[in-house]
Amino acid sequence: MADAMAKVFTRGNIFFLLDGFKTTVFISVCVIFISIIFGTILALLRNYDKYLFGKLASVYIEIFRNTPLLLWILMIRFTTKIPGIWSGVTSMSLFTSAVMAEIIRGGLNAVPHGQFEAAKSQGFNFPQTLFFIVVPQCFKNIVPSLLSQVITAIKDSSFLASVAIAEFTRTSQVVMGRFTTSTEVFILYTTVAAVYFALNFTLSSIVRRKKKKTSSLPAAGR
Repeated sequence: MADAMAKVFTRGNIFFLLDGFKTTVFISVCVIFISIIFGTILALLRNYDKYLFGKLASVYIEIFRNTPLLLWILMIRFTTKIPGIWSGVTSMSLFTSAVMAEIIRGGLNAVPHGQFEAAKSQGFNFPQTLFFIVVPQCFKNIVPSLLSQVITAIKDSSFLASVAIAEFTRTSQVVMGRFTTSTEVFILYTTVAAVYFALNFTLSSIVRRKKKKTSSLPAAGR
């Protein structure tokens, strides 16, 4: 076991895997940022525009939610001239935005309609009501679901290994090619799984702690 660990955790392997991990984090951050923005736009259009743009948003959401992510990764990688990493960001963002849109739309529908009437009585127009009152309440309500999708996006970045994008899973596959025993492979992939777990569990813990702290504030003020 000691010999196997020494062979797995060489300086070269560690730095190569770290490069892949940094790529995974970069792709995930880009995808999450783009998907939240684009998903919010899609959700607002689908919820409040009953004409052309709302219908287009509905079609977009249904197409991407009912087709596999891997299909879009392969299609965009091999049918466009978008460079490697950015083709991954593009395909994942297009797909994840549709999922985010439905999560956000659920949050929008959970905001009481009376908020619109109260805002109107205070002189807010419809866009002001959405962006200053409704959307902030929506995001506060969907934190758990949003976090779940963020974690899913991080894990789904591993699909990019299928198109030779050098993210964390892909670099681990390259490293695995240097090994000759099942023990070495087991150690490598246990380490990869532990890194994914540590990243996602840390995100979950931070959000849970923040949500618990926020929910305790009203009680402390009474």
